[in-house]
Amino acid sequence: MGLILGVDGGGSKTLLALATRGGDIVSVERGASMDPAAHPDWALLLRDMMVASRAPTQEIEAAVFGLSSFGEIAAQSDHQKSVVAALAGDEALVENDVRIAFDGALAGAGGVLLLAGTGSMAWASAGGPDARQVRIGGWGEAFGDEGSAFWIGREALGLATRALDGRSDALPFAAALLDNLAIGPDDLLFWAAALENRRAGFASLARIVSALCETCDPDASRLIHAAAAHLSDHAGAAWRMVGTDQPLRWSYAGGVFASPTFLAAVTADLGIAPVPPRLSPVGGALLRAAERAGWPVNDAWIDRLSASLAHHPVSSPQP
Repeated sequence: MGLILGVDGGGSKTLLALATRGGDIVSVERGASMDPAAHPDWALLLRDMMVASRAPTQEIEAAVFGLSSFGEIAAQSDHQKSVVAALAGDEALVENDVRIAFDGALAGAGGVLLLAGTGSMAWASAGGPDARQVRIGGWGEAFGDEGSAFWIGREALGLATRALDGRSDALPFAAALLDNLAIGPDDLLFWAAALENRRAGFASLARIVSALCETCDPDASRLIHAAAAHLSDHAGAAWRMVGTDQPLRWSYAGGVFASPTFLAAVTADLGIAPVPPRLSPVGGALLRAAERAGWPVNDAWIDRLSASLAHHPVSSPQP
């Protein structure tokens, strides 16, 4: 039985999936982030996921790996390609994880994919196999990733500490944030210092901010709307760089878009309703793999794959 393999190795987690020619999922494995900056042992994590999936390499007709930070630093990208080649063969394709999110959400059509997860980025193309690919953002948390979960978390901490100092009137927001973390003001520095992965730890605060926003906390709402404005700027810049006279078409991926207020704010800023994502990012990797295998792919196949992914249980490799 011929199979395809797809991997979505993002900033917070990794999914590895196997699918059949008919678009049915065989297995899905979940693991830790494959971000090389946060996890120097990412290659071992990926190997363990491949082993846990019991992927029959002789039956895999094509494999596509979407990996965090790929294409950003040449030496690091070369290492990522060599690791993938050793695990899945020289024909396996390595892409940036946002590119496969683009492929999945828009299913091969043109437009802009806005990613707001641990980091943030926009990926755009006019569509078609030979179309120019444009990426905006993704500069990392030190001086970029505006509007991402990390950015929201960092801004939330800054707002809270200013309030604790008496430098702002956001004390109710600060109290709610600390209450959700189950710590007091004197414990905040220790909480930050004790984080094993500061990027992921700060990003986790976005869920708290989002929840507070939905309860009409004004400071949380301002943070979410500010994040949305950054992503709207990403979309506008990306579509201008594509250089088409077609109207903007956009979709989205990443956990920040789970916030109804955030999605509504980006939509209002752009003035155009989004295209609901056709496939998840790991589905985008599988779609690319199916095309590389030469399988017949149509709307019915994409819908079947999407439904199978939604209903297939996800397992986590044993430590």
